[in-house]
Amino acid sequence: MTTSPPQAGRPRDPDVDRRVADAAITLFGETGWAGFSVEAVAKRASVGKASIYLRWPTKEALLVEALRLRVGIIDDVDTGSLREDLIRLARQILDLYLGDAGRAALRLGLEGDLIPGLADQLGALRTSQVRAARGIVRRGIRRGEIPEGTSITLLLDTLVGGATTHVQTTPREMRETLRADAARYAEQLVDFLLGAVNLGPASLATGRTGRLTRS
Repeated sequence: MTTSPPQAGRPRDPDVDRRVADAAITLFGETGWAGFSVEAVAKRASVGKASIYLRWPTKEALLVEALRLRVGIIDDVDTGSLREDLIRLARQILDLYLGDAGRAALRLGLEGDLIPGLADQLGALRTSQVRAARGIVRRGIRRGEIPEGTSITLLLDTLVGGATTHVQTTPREMRETLRADAARYAEQLVDFLLGAVNLGPASLATGRTGRLTRS
């Protein structure tokens, strides 16, 4: 008797994955961890709970994957120019907080370390992002684009903080204008910062910044 070969399982539907990730990010941004559940995500994404559990066994795994897809924004870019790399980094930050995942990113900063079973996974994600950003600056130092004693930590803190604060302090009715102006603002921010670094202010270029200076 001839037996039929085993049938492959149904392939995952990328559209379902996208809808679930979008729904998870929106829900987390609106309600935080307290209001986050597989049931609520399924309802918002118009998919069955079983479809979600086939992909992600727990709500923690679901949220981590959604955050990785929508909030894991720092790419280890290397254009050969520190200025261009930092502009791209600034644009990534601006695009994140101006986009649909902006509220979730803010929630993540407030609640990420307090969510049971999630802190370690989020910590690994953040570590990879920090390494990518610091690698950008280290390459710039090796190429001689900024002084060797520059504090990588303070440079990145200033860049990330400047871009984030710019979005958060812009009135909602001005957001569309800010989106249209994001490229120009990223260039202005980076040029201002690199100008300050190359002028050699003690807080950025001497390396004498206490425990925060980690080259």
